[in-house]
Amino acid sequence: MTTPLSGLRPVPGGGFGVADAIADGDTVAFIRKQAEGARYVTSVCTGAFLLGAAGLLQGRRATTHWAYTDLLPLVGATFGNARVVKDGNVTTAAGVASGIDFALHLAAEIAGAEIAQAIQLGIEYDPAPPFSTGHPDRAPAPLRERVADRNRNVREAFQAALQR
Repeated sequence: MTTPLSGLRPVPGGGFGVADAIADGDTVAFIRKQAEGARYVTSVCTGAFLLGAAGLLQGRRATTHWAYTDLLPLVGATFGNARVVKDGNVTTAAGVASGIDFALHLAAEIAGAEIAQAIQLGIEYDPAPPFSTGHPDRAPAPLRERVADRNRNVREAFQAALQR
């Protein structure tokens, strides 16, 4: 049976697990094969690098977690500075929290804005974060540096895996 989601191929993100998957030829080949003819090829967070390793971001705009956006050219992508970036049948989302925005965008595309709005209401998605540091443009430099330092080893693992 074919449903609107039959053509959805989501790829998750993460840390060292993604770096290991990038270096695994079978995993990358599987992602490339799944994307063939898919209506929606998607990723959240650093899952963009799995799409990129499979050649699916070549010449496209994409996004990922802010601490890794400068690595997108390694997979042939151009950074789109948004929480959700759609380029053709490929949609990428920034960090993990943007996954809800991504899901609502996709729901609207598949089922219409009214259904997506009903989903938003149903999950009571009405963000009101206690701080305004959720984007690097608004976070103070020392905080950005602290978070970037926590990601340094994973970034290095991504770079090594992507340059093989």
